[in-house]
Amino acid sequence: MGVAQVVILCLMALSVGLSAWAVARDVPPVWRFAVPEAVPETGAPRFETVFQYDVAAGQAHSASVVVTDGGFDVLWFEGSAEAQADVDIHGASFRRGSEGWAEAGRDVRITRGALGRAMDPAQLVVTLGNTVENEAEAGHVFATVVSVGGWAMASVADVEMGAGGPVRAAKLNLSPFLNRSHLVKSPMVEFADGSMGLPAYFEMGAAHGVLLRFGRDGRVRDTARMAGAGQPIQPMVVALGENRAVAWLRDFAPSGRLLVSHSEDGGKTWSEVVPSDMPNRSAPVAALPLGGGRILMAANDDPEGGDRLRLLVSDDEGDSWRVLRELEPNGAGARYPMLRRLDGGEIALAYSVGNKTGLRAHVLNGAWVAAQ
Repeated sequence: MGVAQVVILCLMALSVGLSAWAVARDVPPVWRFAVPEAVPETGAPRFETVFQYDVAAGQAHSASVVVTDGGFDVLWFEGSAEAQADVDIHGASFRRGSEGWAEAGRDVRITRGALGRAMDPAQLVVTLGNTVENEAEAGHVFATVVSVGGWAMASVADVEMGAGGPVRAAKLNLSPFLNRSHLVKSPMVEFADGSMGLPAYFEMGAAHGVLLRFGRDGRVRDTARMAGAGQPIQPMVVALGENRAVAWLRDFAPSGRLLVSHSEDGGKTWSEVVPSDMPNRSAPVAALPLGGGRILMAANDDPEGGDRLRLLVSDDEGDSWRVLRELEPNGAGARYPMLRRLDGGEIALAYSVGNKTGLRAHVLNGAWVAAQ
């Protein structure tokens, strides 16, 4: 045996040994949810409109809430039309002052060119879509990015933001299809060990929801699929306890019903996706646990008016619902809501209006919900 062959065998043995060592040291993630604290119901009831934004031309759509120190930001994509080559991510900041919430600035947060240059390696970004906060990394967001084709060819990128825009960005490795066809819409869910999960969805062919499980180091460690009836996308996950959770999904088919799936093992596996009792004309929902089995939801639940967005509450973990408020008069083309709990215990709600031509944001508290 020659020297070269001996060297190759030694390198192979070293590689196998290092792999075995890494496997032995690896600690698999524990699938157990962090139980959210109850939303406080103290103080005077408040429901405050803080943002009314309409574009003169084009579209502004898919409002997302990013929780910040002392306030929150609303992000959205804006351009001539959805999925076009002039779409960038815009944002507005809100801070609480002595007289209530006020806008503290509005600008373009992520341009296609800046994001492409921040990618490792640098690459073309054709258009941008839904963006959500990366709650595991301060100053990061997850952006839906298209480099070729349309939404079915999208990828999810973890974007580190700086004062002037994206600083670094990398696409998550989620799909064997050239890492394509995954998108995001809903906020993350926390696990008991401090790690996070990201609800996402696969849109090419057999559409389905997926919960991406991150490790404490920020790497994707596992995925849990939500599949079944219709074409389930845009899962909204609410933890009901350490082991139990419910996910509501939009039916892209559509069936005229909101879809639902449950987990009894901390999100590791999910029941077959089935139609729920709630009418829904193919629109995503937002939900937030209030504590004690109560859940707040913003949903297009009117079978006769798919663009009528209403605020609902359930007292029995989502088995039944009652209407708290219709959010826009005569529907107003209101869709794509997001609910987030703020640091002070208040709740931010944002959504699109005017069939993707404007945005609204409100801040409410638990006392307002309890008073309805």
